Amino acid sequence: MRGVLSGLSRAVRARRLLGATALAGVLAATGSIVALQPVIAQSIDLSAQTDPNADMLLEADTLVYDNDRNRITALGSVQIDYDGNRLVAQRVTYDRATSRLIASGGVEIIDPDGTRFQADEIDVTDDFADAFVRTLRVETPDRVYFGADSAERRGGAVTEFERGVYTACEPCEENPDKPPVWNIKAQKIIWNGETKTVRFERARFEFLGVPLAWVPAFEIADPTVKRKSGFLFPTFGSSDNLGTFINVPYYFALSPTYDLTVTAGGYTQQGFLGQAEWRQRFDNGEYNLRIAGISQRDPDTFGSRTVDGNETGRALIASRGDFTINPRWRFGWDVLAQTDKNFGYTYDIEQANDYDQVSQVYLTGLDGRNFFDLRAYHFSKQETALDFITDESGTRELNPSASSPLQPFVLPSFDYSVTPDTPIAGGELTIDVNSQALWRDRFDGRGFATQSSSPTGRGIDGGSGRLTAEAEWKRTFITGGGLLITPSLHARQDAIGVQFGDGALSDAGIASVASAQGVAADIRSAYYRSMATAGLEARWPILFSTSSSTHVFEPMGQIFARPDEPYGGRLGIPNEDAQSLVFDAATLFERDKFSGYDRIEGGTRANVGIRYTGELGRGWGVNAIVGQSYHLAGTNSYASPDLVYAGAYSGLEEDVSDYVGMVGLNTPVGVSLAAGARLDKDDLEVRRTDVAASYATQAVSLSTQYSFIEAQPDYGFADDRHEVRVGASAQVHEYWRVFGNATFDLNTSNLVQRRIGFAYDDDCFGINFTASETRGNVSNEVLSRDFGINISLRTLGDFGQSTSGNSTTF
Repeated sequence: MRGVLSGLSRAVRARRLLGATALAGVLAATGSIVALQPVIAQSIDLSAQTDPNADMLLEADTLVYDNDRNRITALGSVQIDYDGNRLVAQRVTYDRATSRLIASGGVEIIDPDGTRFQADEIDVTDDFADAFVRTLRVETPDRVYFGADSAERRGGAVTEFERGVYTACEPCEENPDKPPVWNIKAQKIIWNGETKTVRFERARFEFLGVPLAWVPAFEIADPTVKRKSGFLFPTFGSSDNLGTFINVPYYFALSPTYDLTVTAGGYTQQGFLGQAEWRQRFDNGEYNLRIAGISQRDPDTFGSRTVDGNETGRALIASRGDFTINPRWRFGWDVLAQTDKNFGYTYDIEQANDYDQVSQVYLTGLDGRNFFDLRAYHFSKQETALDFITDESGTRELNPSASSPLQPFVLPSFDYSVTPDTPIAGGELTIDVNSQALWRDRFDGRGFATQSSSPTGRGIDGGSGRLTAEAEWKRTFITGGGLLITPSLHARQDAIGVQFGDGALSDAGIASVASAQGVAADIRSAYYRSMATAGLEARWPILFSTSSSTHVFEPMGQIFARPDEPYGGRLGIPNEDAQSLVFDAATLFERDKFSGYDRIEGGTRANVGIRYTGELGRGWGVNAIVGQSYHLAGTNSYASPDLVYAGAYSGLEEDVSDYVGMVGLNTPVGVSLAAGARLDKDDLEVRRTDVAASYATQAVSLSTQYSFIEAQPDYGFADDRHEVRVGASAQVHEYWRVFGNATFDLNTSNLVQRRIGFAYDDDCFGINFTASETRGNVSNEVLSRDFGINISLRTLGDFGQSTSGNSTTF
């Protein structure tokens, strides 16, 4: 007979007993296998999950009651559905005398989470304490696969799997017998439900069916445990100065909210490196604290005239934190302190391995268009150069190659901006406040002055502070002919305080810079600046359209009237945040083209140009802008030198500026083109240009960029600069990708940087290999070579190594 059994009380009791025992017992025995997968969070032990009062449905060809042997047997296409679980087999027998259940013949179980269990035979007691499974296969919803010749459960806590296999790679659909990309085979896998661990004994790692590594034993956490103490994957590599090294981390799961990771590192040339990281999480944020230290066994390996070569005991402490005070406010920090300038960079210590290291503490707030930002910074270079050197005569002097002492402390930097939602006089009002306070050890007169006949000073030694408050109002009117007219008013006030150090006042400081630039030095402790600007902007968008395209031409003009820049012709006010000045199409219509607050544009200036936007149909598009700027009255701020010669060779230093323009093209075939240039106002000679082209499809991407900047002797660059950068990436197979990039200096005909690599990435396995080389622009000497490889095994983790070499001698 085939059908659903119901109606008779005896049959009802039998089907409930058979179904509940079958599913609970079978799944209790087989569920422990999923413990091999360290990222699965669900528990499969149905002894705690099944509901004894849940409805059960049994379907079979035949149901046999053997009262003599005290057995109940379901035969032929047996299917049992119970509390969201399903059991399918050809034969299911329950022995009431021994309290054992045996399912055989294509046994398959699917639990409520979608985990699929397949076996030839399952034998389990109804108290779930003991069980035996023959030829087991498991597939989880996360596409993790297990197999075993047999599995046995004893004492209700320990399950042993004989000749087990684990992998996170899906079987090949075309050839299911083909070995997966990787798997782990073990003679025995032991799952302990009390200690929540899974142990592999006599295990080997196979790649494409080829054994690569053998491990006598290793252990991972039960998947029901989200965090468990134990060893993490080690990292290893080699370096010219450090030797071959390995770092082995051990993780302590101390609490659900905090943990500790201790790492022991061994370096063949430098000895033992110890690291520790404490992490703690709260409801509104988290922080960490990292320490590291080493007693270098052979510091002379680095060279005696380097920081590394002069240090034996080296250590650091670093911390990061980020906390949400409320939905609008956040507070955090990222700080590093170390015994020397480049310990973290030399040993590639996480959180401390950037060459340009920035430590900061911040408080930020954001409410619509209003924001508040308060930060304290410290900039440092993780360089090898000593701050002081001793010459042949034994004289100790400052090292001109050292740049770290020239980096400032910013204590603090403050920005506040508010834009009222309600219009003011029909227009928009924006109020901004900015302040900064800086301090540095040494007068920064390097860099620009080394290639220039005019000395410059990128930053004073001593301290300086500035407080700026400004307000801008603007309103747009639209005339009947479509002309947009926007008047604007702007007011600004600065208060500046300076405490010059000895270096700024000496012959190598401000005085010598002022003398070389032919201007006077204005040395005082306080400055006050005011600036008021009245502006008017007019734009007239003109639309032309056809059946397949649209074109918008927008002539545009601006005029800003204001007094001269205060102290524009004298040196003394520090310029820390307005040193970079690039005049191009992107800055053409800026009211003040200086990049920061330390300089103010003065005098009356007009900006004119025309914009074009074209939609040509079928995915083709063009955009362009061209224009020029005119200094109409007063003193031209860009012709007024400061400590860094910010306006030199900018194209704005004369009353009529150079021409600037930009054009871009987008196509439906993946090709994009862009070009920008600054042309001399008299003969249209190119002063600066950037040309870029790219091509991108799903399989291939190519990019190239050419940059040219004319010589700027008073700004530190005596020669023209020409540079070409190229990059490419190609998907050569479904999972394989090759890539590379290079930078070529046309001035010296040197390939200053190149990098190549390949990558493989599928659902269960990934590998990435890169090799790079960096050379000096002028000498063409090899500065560094780096090789890196990273392997990712889904569910097991990532590991890799890198090697580097530095040919620079000290």
